[in-house]
Parts: sequence; C-alpha cells; structure tokens
Amino acid sequence: MEIKEFIEKFAEAIEVEDASALTAQTAFHDLEEWSSLSVMLLIAFFDEEFEKEVAEKQIREAVTIQDLYNLVTA
Repeated sequence: MEIKEFIEKFAEAIEVEDASALTAQTAFHDLEEWSSLSVMLLIAFFDEEFEKEVAEKQIREAVTIQDLYNLVTA
C-alpha cells in the first residue's frame, strides 16, 4: 500500500472529514477528530488491513502519519 492510499484509509478509520488536507507529515495528534477512541480504531485498522499488531504505546509515540505508515510497513 502506498502512503497516499494509507492516508485515505487512516482518514476513514478516524473519520476525518477533509482527508485532502492530510499529508504524510501531518501531526495526527493535532487533528480535531483525534481522540482516545482513535487509538483503538487504528489498532483495529492495522490488524484488519495489515495483519499487524501495533501497541497503543507505539501509536501514542508516533508523531506524523508517516510514522504510523512506517509502523505497519516495516
């Protein structure tokens, strides 16, 4: 999966209304839609799409969408 597609699916997973404003360098913790529920949604998304188990701590330590992408594609 390319980063562009990942961004689109990330936006869908946490219900970002304007995904076109997101880039790989977006600090996702600063998004209006970001909440504690978003962490759980991402864990489920990563498991379903990539069959990767990502810990809550790893998501909280990530800063950008690129960091999240790197977690699941490494």
